[in-house]
Amino acid sequence: MGGLDLTANESLMNPMTLFLQADIVVQVVMVGLLLASIWTWAIIIGHTLKVGRLRKKSERFERDFWRSDDIDRFYETRAGEDIPAAKVFSAGLSEWRHSTKNGEIDRNGTRQRLSTSMGASIAAEMDKLSDRLNILATVGSVAPFVGLFGTVWGIMRAFTDIAGQSSTSLDVVAPGIAEALFATALGLFAAIPAVIAYNRLTHGLNRLEARLTRFADGFHATLSRELEKEK
Repeated sequence: MGGLDLTANESLMNPMTLFLQADIVVQVVMVGLLLASIWTWAIIIGHTLKVGRLRKKSERFERDFWRSDDIDRFYETRAGEDIPAAKVFSAGLSEWRHSTKNGEIDRNGTRQRLSTSMGASIAAEMDKLSDRLNILATVGSVAPFVGLFGTVWGIMRAFTDIAGQSSTSLDVVAPGIAEALFATALGLFAAIPAVIAYNRLTHGLNRLEARLTRFADGFHATLSRELEKEK
């Protein structure tokens, strides 16, 4: 008999059993949380691979740039690359050419415009890369409460079953409460990776932004020295 009871308990704890026996409202909550978890992991994996790839390409681009002796030739061959460092470089050199194409040069104004154009390029690249991170933040903050809603609803249903059967035995109470708590577990399953990934990916973007800012500052200094040579 004890073995049969153990088998029944293991069957009750099966996630599929908990889902199939749950109330329709709780089932909708569970499906929504599962989809949110899948979406979260898709964003985490895709974003991690993308940022890692762009960071390596940007590092290689910067290294090649500082080794180059001819900025104009480097611009012709590398400026079209679809990476953040190339976009910042293109914005700076385009502004430089536009500001120095006339004979009389406003040095202070040129420096200010160079700083503004490259700063705007960095901000635009960061906006594009962080576009989906708000989804992770939303899932991380909302999913536990959605799971809690499913739990509350499931417990209400369990109490309704108790009242209908006039019994408080575990055979009556346990299934409903187990289903309800499973909704909370799914909420945490979706929220915890989202919160951790959001913090880690945000930290990675901050590092990339700092690197681009240093590159822009160095390029700005190079162009500023060129300005001093202009008559």
